[in-house]
Amino acid sequence: MEQNNSLSQAAEKEDIKIYWDEPMSRHTTMQVGGPAAMLAQPRDIRELVSLVYLAGKNNFRCMVMGNGSNLIFPDEGYKGLVIKTVPNYGGIYVDDGGVIRAEAGALLSQVATVAAQNGLTGLEFAQGIPGTVGGALCMNAGAYGGEVGNLVQRTCYMDANAKLHMLAPQDHLFGYRTSLFKEKPGNVVLYTEFKLQPGGQKEIQEKMSDYAARRREKQPLDQPSAGSVYKRPEGHYAGELIEQCGLKGYQIGGAMVSPKHAGFIVNTGKATASDVIALMEHIEEVVLEKTGVSLEREVRVVTHRR
Repeated sequence: MEQNNSLSQAAEKEDIKIYWDEPMSRHTTMQVGGPAAMLAQPRDIRELVSLVYLAGKNNFRCMVMGNGSNLIFPDEGYKGLVIKTVPNYGGIYVDDGGVIRAEAGALLSQVATVAAQNGLTGLEFAQGIPGTVGGALCMNAGAYGGEVGNLVQRTCYMDANAKLHMLAPQDHLFGYRTSLFKEKPGNVVLYTEFKLQPGGQKEIQEKMSDYAARRREKQPLDQPSAGSVYKRPEGHYAGELIEQCGLKGYQIGGAMVSPKHAGFIVNTGKATASDVIALMEHIEEVVLEKTGVSLEREVRVVTHRR
């Protein structure tokens, strides 16, 4: 409690608002999870850097998140400070030469929209992806054959000591659903620059509309979820394996394997984090037993212990 008060008092001196015991079910797309001890939503880069610095100075655990589109917080909550970049720290700026600079809390889908409006092609695949730029870099988000890692020119990030660095393209260590920021979560994305190419607005918009229609047809967009739960196993599709094992529509508590797409777990209305985690564990056990394939999670379960 003393650490909480010290951090809170320091934040107040910086004019940063802190929310106490904030339910994380309000801040994730799966809509599950208990309270974070403290939560802050920085308004700009100064506040974001200050919060990370203050947490470290006070020896207080903290994590930075975006839109919570691939996070599951446990029912016990998070014993630390959650720094949420959405919705305040999300500026998008179009520079010369086909470069778009986007802050960590900008929704990737909104960056794609801005690109389209300015006749810049390359980000069409991001239409409909619910995550932020920071989360997209961490996971090297992609769809329909495109990945953000192929477009990143450079990234400004902050290390665990609140020092700023500029990262060259080759140093991001992008791979399939991974990057330097996933391997070293103490590093926090502040903003990145996407290098795009000129294109026709009509063609760009048509491609984005096509991707949007495909998502509506195949994905359970009308129910809370954390997106695709598993990475694609080599030579397979996770959703097809899960369906082949007879798990489509399988339910534990309020968590259910989507009847529309077995690669998604949806919250039917009253799911707990424990329901979702138990369902993931059951899926993994059954698929391994019946197919010999070990599923690797794309969704991250946050641990609550210090």
